[in-house]
Amino acid sequence: MKVPHILIVDDEPNIVMSLEFLMRKNGYQVGIARNGTEALAAIAQTCYDLVLLDVMMPDVDGYQVCRELRELPGNENTRVIFLSAKSREADVQKGYEVGADLYISKPFSTRQLVEKVRELLAHPVSR
Repeated sequence: MKVPHILIVDDEPNIVMSLEFLMRKNGYQVGIARNGTEALAAIAQTCYDLVLLDVMMPDVDGYQVCRELRELPGNENTRVIFLSAKSREADVQKGYEVGADLYISKPFSTRQLVEKVRELLAHPVSR
């Protein structure tokens, strides 16, 4: 059985480190991008099963990364979870409009995040 491949995209090193540890501990293969530009490069090279994506980043924001990921052929089944401190209804709505499967506000429960990742990866995409 194929091990799911997850891309973690965040410009905050402590968040990247803790998410990487958490995902590896739960048996996932992990890629890391420290900003939107790195994320787009990684997505162009590798087909990820799921992307954990921050919204606010200095170069290319998470909304743009998600939008471009959705337009790339071969990424139809990639799941996207936004992890963001932006929790206003308009921010959340925009996340879903650009193609997110889930939007979780920071701070978040790591246990809840692992459950959501597991759920999304277990169910096929219906776009």
